[in-house]
Amino acid sequence: MGDIALNKNEVRESDFVWLPDAGSIERSRLQAFITSRGLAGVEDLQSWAAEDVGRYWDAAVQDLGLPFHRPYSSPLDLSLGVQWPEWFVGGGFNYVQAALGRWIDEGQGDRIALVWEGDDGEHQSLTFSELYEWTMRFAGVLLAAGVEPGDRVGIFLPMVPETAVAVLAAGAIGAIYVPMFSGYGPEAVSSRLNDAGVRVLVTADGFYRRGVEVSMKQIADEAMAASPSVTACIVLRRTGSDVPWNPARDSWWHDLEESAEPILEISATAANDPFMIIYTSGTTGKPKGALHVHAGFPIKAAHDMAYCFDVRESDTVFWMTDLGWMMGPWLIAGGLMLGAAIVLYEGTPDYPHPDRLWRVAERSKATVLGVAPTAVRSLMAKGDEWIEGVDLSRLRVLGSTGEPWNTDPWRWFSERVGGSRCPVINYSGGTETGGGIVGGTVVQPIKPCGFCGPVPGMIADVLDEHGAAVRGQVGELVVRQPWVGMTRGFWNDNERYLDAYWSRFPDIWVHGDWAEIDGDGTWFIRGRSDDTLNVAGKRIGPAEVESAAVSHDSVQEAAAIGVPDELKGEVIVAFVVLRPGVKLSDDLREEIRLHVGQQLGGSMRPSAVFVVTDLPRTRNGKVMRRVIRSAFLGLDPGDVTALENPDAVGDVMSAGKVAKERLAR
Repeated sequence: MGDIALNKNEVRESDFVWLPDAGSIERSRLQAFITSRGLAGVEDLQSWAAEDVGRYWDAAVQDLGLPFHRPYSSPLDLSLGVQWPEWFVGGGFNYVQAALGRWIDEGQGDRIALVWEGDDGEHQSLTFSELYEWTMRFAGVLLAAGVEPGDRVGIFLPMVPETAVAVLAAGAIGAIYVPMFSGYGPEAVSSRLNDAGVRVLVTADGFYRRGVEVSMKQIADEAMAASPSVTACIVLRRTGSDVPWNPARDSWWHDLEESAEPILEISATAANDPFMIIYTSGTTGKPKGALHVHAGFPIKAAHDMAYCFDVRESDTVFWMTDLGWMMGPWLIAGGLMLGAAIVLYEGTPDYPHPDRLWRVAERSKATVLGVAPTAVRSLMAKGDEWIEGVDLSRLRVLGSTGEPWNTDPWRWFSERVGGSRCPVINYSGGTETGGGIVGGTVVQPIKPCGFCGPVPGMIADVLDEHGAAVRGQVGELVVRQPWVGMTRGFWNDNERYLDAYWSRFPDIWVHGDWAEIDGDGTWFIRGRSDDTLNVAGKRIGPAEVESAAVSHDSVQEAAAIGVPDELKGEVIVAFVVLRPGVKLSDDLREEIRLHVGQQLGGSMRPSAVFVVTDLPRTRNGKVMRRVIRSAFLGLDPGDVTALENPDAVGDVMSAGKVAKERLAR
């Protein structure tokens, strides 16, 4: 599909803009792993992995030094089919022992494990010993509340230190935790509580967001009223506000801790015992509960952090996330298992000022920083003055995930935040994959917006509609062989799991993303395949339309959807947010529409451009095209409680009404 539109002195997608030096390659964890296997480089490693994925993951586990309390007899058993691999057969593994107990046993308990900053500026740091002791104490609280191995514990908390404690405590006793976005409404919380059969819910009285108290307990109460499986609710006092109370069910966290006995040992769980059910929304229907096991998702997280982001014990990793997005559990499990310090942040990137995100990175002394592209686009628009004077010299690796980039913000992130010295490791996978399918590494050249290729150990490809591998054109992103971290099906709905990922091509995982591999072997994600625009028989990913729109000087953000059309089958409608200070006019809307057509060709020119004040997005910054399309067409947009800004849906609905009125005339 060619390069995306260029703006002024913008670099092109076809340019390599970051090249690793020999010293960086030699010092990297990935190169050390490659060398230990007697291989020459990443391509050799991938070929070696494709020959025997069980051998690959066995070698990775040994290289990472992960502690199995009972050795496994075989790294992989495929007797039930590629859809149902059993990893580390017969082995015993509890990821909490790998994340905490391991470092205590090795006498490293005095190192910092967790750094936290609240929306209100409150700070806290915990060593591995302090986090371990707190986890073991709260594990005793859960046992006293009647939680048994295999029981589900719902965690509906803001990003505070207690969130990590609750997560780890559940794993320490062999329970299964269910993470939920702190911004969910009652219906979203209730649906997850009911589907998972949650027995105990851990929540808070509230939290702070942009300096305002946000209630959680009231939402939790409404959810529990429709969730009969919940028998106990543990409430963290975060804001100190008055909350509704059911003495037969509710208890204060701190009261329970005072009376509970800490557990003495972390449970000796089997490698394939479940530890988490994390829900992900499909394009239709109820959310899907991806089931993950102790020797799955956590090992994948640690693996990807080590080999893509080069995380080691000396690092401090700050990823802007929420527990309800997979990057929250990924950060807690992967970061601590590698012995790094992790940073949890309760607030937003730009409160009270647009330098807040960068100041948190500075104060926490972060060395690895992960941010969604939407956050970067928003902060870039505030002006360079908000990052000038912030000391980000400790950063050595930048990361991003969640959605496709466009080039201007990518370059700004690389140059202004990373000082052109830090690789921008693009990373894309999903809740069901336990981590990345494609990513970058610190040992390979990097192009703007691109991925160096499949994450090590991921045998990925791009296929056309007939299942043939393609290069230089958009196709379906697939994975040809199983991997550690893939979901063990959907909770109580394995048929849906098989239909979602395994029904398109025999024994091949179809992820639902459009991808493209260029002539240099760089991979690009071109949007969700279920978001694909099909105009007069020509397919295009919405990300390309959005990048073309954003390349206009007046446009800060954009979202593109396809809507039904009697003549073409589908036409493109674009929604744009203008840059600060730009005045709206009919001429400007038309100018943007024509600009997109100039970049992508007349057939891909949007039929209409609507200017909105904001785009509906989740709290992790992902723009929800599904919601935009439904709202525009006057359909039920579904559950919008997970949105950061549900009011934005109203702008889209208004645009839809305007469009209908125009047609009526």
